[in-house]
Amino acid sequence: MGSTKDVSKNATEGRLNVSITETGQVTGTGDKTYDLIWYTEKCLDNALRLETYIADAERDGDQQVADLFRKAQADSRKGAEMAKQLLAQRL
Repeated sequence: MGSTKDVSKNATEGRLNVSITETGQVTGTGDKTYDLIWYTEKCLDNALRLETYIADAERDGDQQVADLFRKAQADSRKGAEMAKQLLAQRL
């Protein structure tokens, strides 16, 4: 498998937009491993972001919204933990 490249010109800024589907030749990291790393980072980032949302809801006295964000935060942590376990088995 090789990588594919889509190059398009951004007319308003005069810059090239390059989209690369990389299968490990450039980074040395296969798609599956890269995807697991990406997913882990996004789950952890989401858990941190939700901390702010929880505080916002609590500050406004909306416990129902705060509880929703807590559940979402727990789900994000769980997703990150599951992905970390899979990474540990594969690295």
